[in-house]
Amino acid sequence: MTEYTPENIRNVLLISHSGAGKTSLIEAMLYKAKMISRMGKVEEGNTVMDYEPEEIQRKTSISLSLAYLDWKGTKMNLIDTPGYSDFQGEIIGALRAADAALLVVCAASGVEIGTENMWRLAQEYSLPLILLVNKIDRENADLPKVLTQLRESFGENIVVVGKDIIAGKEGKEEEREKLLEALADVSDTLLEKYINGEEITEEEIEETLSKGIKSRQIFPLLVVSAFTDEGIEELLDFIVRYLPSPLERENLKGMAPGNGEEIEIKTIDEEPLCAFVFKTVTDPYVGKLSYIRVFSGILEPDTVVMNVNKNTQQKIGQTYWLIGKQQKVVGRVHSGDICAVPKLTETSTGDTLCYPSRLVMLPPLRYPDPVYQLAIVPKSREDEEKLSSGLNRLMEEDPSFRWWRDNDIKQTVIAGMGDVHLEVTVEKLKRKFGVDVELSLPKVPYRETIRKSASAQGKYKRQTGGHGQYGDVWLLVEPLERGAGFEFVNKIVGGVIPRQYIPSVEKGVQKALEEGILAGYPVVDVRVTLYDGSYHPVDSSDIAFQIAASIGFKNAARLADPVLLEPIMNIVVSVPKMFTGDVIGGLNSKRGRILGMESESHLIDRVIAQVPLAEMLKYAIELRSITGGRGTFTMSFSHYEEVPPHIAQQIMESSRKEEG
Repeated sequence: MTEYTPENIRNVLLISHSGAGKTSLIEAMLYKAKMISRMGKVEEGNTVMDYEPEEIQRKTSISLSLAYLDWKGTKMNLIDTPGYSDFQGEIIGALRAADAALLVVCAASGVEIGTENMWRLAQEYSLPLILLVNKIDRENADLPKVLTQLRESFGENIVVVGKDIIAGKEGKEEEREKLLEALADVSDTLLEKYINGEEITEEEIEETLSKGIKSRQIFPLLVVSAFTDEGIEELLDFIVRYLPSPLERENLKGMAPGNGEEIEIKTIDEEPLCAFVFKTVTDPYVGKLSYIRVFSGILEPDTVVMNVNKNTQQKIGQTYWLIGKQQKVVGRVHSGDICAVPKLTETSTGDTLCYPSRLVMLPPLRYPDPVYQLAIVPKSREDEEKLSSGLNRLMEEDPSFRWWRDNDIKQTVIAGMGDVHLEVTVEKLKRKFGVDVELSLPKVPYRETIRKSASAQGKYKRQTGGHGQYGDVWLLVEPLERGAGFEFVNKIVGGVIPRQYIPSVEKGVQKALEEGILAGYPVVDVRVTLYDGSYHPVDSSDIAFQIAASIGFKNAARLADPVLLEPIMNIVVSVPKMFTGDVIGGLNSKRGRILGMESESHLIDRVIAQVPLAEMLKYAIELRSITGGRGTFTMSFSHYEEVPPHIAQQIMESSRKEEG
């Protein structure tokens, strides 16, 4: 087995808007490097990288996948990622694992929302980047138009490169001039030669271009066609010649567990091991497979490592290089390389693995918060028993997916980046773990309260032969300020109710609070005072006073002007300025209050508002429609407010129908 040391490795992330052709491009690169014997097609569902049934069915990438190839003695690790915005959580780990990125743009479609988002992510993670205009064979391909769009969107330091331009062959003079201008900004020596009109050699161009790409002062553009094989060989040569090896990556900094000391991670074999899990794949039959980037040292098979995050030991059995789902057993894995390791049962995405000689923890990955939620109900008892286990395994695989049991609404809730994300997750839940479920919008956690004080009696008397049941209370209910919760006051004097029954009264009131008085929602922000009552020396009991208290509270609360409350959410929407008016209008139509607007950049506005949660359940889908996918938002709880009367009436009628 060939071993690749850091200088002979390139870790390359492929990113794009959905449909630009990343998966087909990798297929062409693998075929050109003779790693596969035939080229599959996305349309036919037989590509190496899109192998999951959900990807084959939709003809698009859904999950991150890996492939490697050998090109003239250099190992190229290719990381394929989804372009659809619902699955961008798959990209987060890959951004740390990669040393450079290929941003693929369709020659017909040009710059799209996904192109903008992926450019932003690559800049945020400081990745050197090559722009690839793919599908140049299309009838409606328009390279000059796409080039103009790219420069308008991302700047003039995008330069067309290629052997002809670098060599200065005829017909390419305008783009060569732009290349020389960009190179002059990188090198003072070239700047002086350029100004003086002196000849710049091909060797000087190559050397400065390499420096400019790695320092992110220049973003080269190549033209390819995955379908016709045009430009693929030149692309592979270009990656080897110009993209950084792991040795040229800026060293990561980790933290020593315990004392928090900062530790620099150097990408050399001689350093102690530091490896990072950037993706986890779960399968009920194969088990867990961890995708790992080795940042320093050498990962050896049949050794024991420490999972620093979990403070537990893990046995490294075999190590694999992957081409899609194909696994190739390898030996030791050098610093800078990427591999997969099976059966690390205690290890999750984001964990750092080290040998005990030096423990260091790399910073956690930052995943976007979910923006879309659905309630999930298992279809059968058998499904119910397997539900939580299946959801936990899927959450291990995809940290942008979350689930929890919401006791306020008594529903299990799943959350993700959009409707398609959750739809695919549910399909995986059924395929991988045999759990069949139904989905619906989650209920809104309404609350109930009162607006004035009132008193009422609660009396429970039952005679069934022998000992009966008897409890009698008089309760005063009073409203408290919003957010104050529940307060119980005992003002019984003279033993009209024995002391041992007072806790039973409070328990009965709390039960009634949970059951509600208008629509079955919990009652909040109320003080209940027990001030009178009576008892029977034989028939009184704890349960009798619980029931009496529940009756008394409901009687009093109905007289105390009860109202429904709804959760109000803080909303922050980041949106291109051209859509600001539409977004504000949309939030106003949802009973929202616009609190302010500020400029996030010269292109983006930030709209700040408060909106009832009931109006926001589908907002992730609506915002995507309004802005063409360019808008994002965050949402957090603010407070409860009274529901407008006409809406409250609808909620109460709906509640009665559910009960009936």
